[in-house]
Amino acid sequence: MNAPSMLRVRVTRKTVEAQDICSFELANVDGTPLPSFSAGSHIDVHLDAHGPGGLTRQYSLCNDPAESHRYLIGVLRDAASRGGSIVMHDRVHVGSELQISPPKNHFALAHHAAHHLLLAGGIGITPILCMAERLSAIGAPFELHYATRSPARTAFLERIRGAAFAPQTSFHFDDGAAAQQLDIAALLARPPGGTHLYVCGPSGFMDAVLAASRAAGWDEGHIHYEFFNADVQPRAGDGAFEVQLASSGRVIAVAADRSVLAALADAGVVVPSSCEQGVCGTCLTRVIEGTPDHRDQYLMPDEQAANDQFLPCCSRAKSARLVLDL
Repeated sequence: MNAPSMLRVRVTRKTVEAQDICSFELANVDGTPLPSFSAGSHIDVHLDAHGPGGLTRQYSLCNDPAESHRYLIGVLRDAASRGGSIVMHDRVHVGSELQISPPKNHFALAHHAAHHLLLAGGIGITPILCMAERLSAIGAPFELHYATRSPARTAFLERIRGAAFAPQTSFHFDDGAAAQQLDIAALLARPPGGTHLYVCGPSGFMDAVLAASRAAGWDEGHIHYEFFNADVQPRAGDGAFEVQLASSGRVIAVAADRSVLAALADAGVVVPSSCEQGVCGTCLTRVIEGTPDHRDQYLMPDEQAANDQFLPCCSRAKSARLVLDL
């Protein structure tokens, strides 16, 4: 039986948007309107029926938030991924049914901003596109920079070229002339007062944008981002530690080569999780005592510094023990 919060949808259209990128249009199987969402929202797509059990991936919604009859997501087929994108491309077709979560938004627009600077790398255009269309609809000032390998790999290229905000958009192609390529450091060198920055894309692109913006002195509260993948490889020097469950006092050992999430699961303690890469926030857990070693891309720097919560799928401990609100 599905959890009451889950939605059952059917793929009503599957479209090739660029090389290795398809969009999927999803509609409620019973024909009723889908829950509303705002620009920057994503859904969890559960692929158990089409791939290995427990396979869940997050995809941003890239259609008009005013629409209630459909959700639209874009998916890059990545041969180096953990399998979700390959399942979507190879096993999910028109007529396929999927279980999804209601929309969640950890990447919302700051509507009070005087100006908005949108930066998208590759498939990271999906939430950024929705933002651009929303800002255009309400007449808010913004500019969009979209960087990809080539025009052939640029999803929604014609949709953007035909949009009302096309004059506010700059495309940057890796295989194009040097003059049109994106100079991240120059673009972010002088943070304009009242401007908010939004970035989504591959980890390397996002790391470069975030590093440049912070080096240039951008206000951390004006920087908005959303990762959908991250490097969660073990690090040299990782050691064992313990976690204690506050509710029972039970102590569980976490080996140097195991995540906290895995150690808890081995002990029969189930914490809801999804991405297992520290980007979605599903497994966020409160820390009562001890000092976490934060390795996520979900919490803001000030939230990490507070050390009162962490992501057990990827983060570890600097102290010998963490007492968790479990």
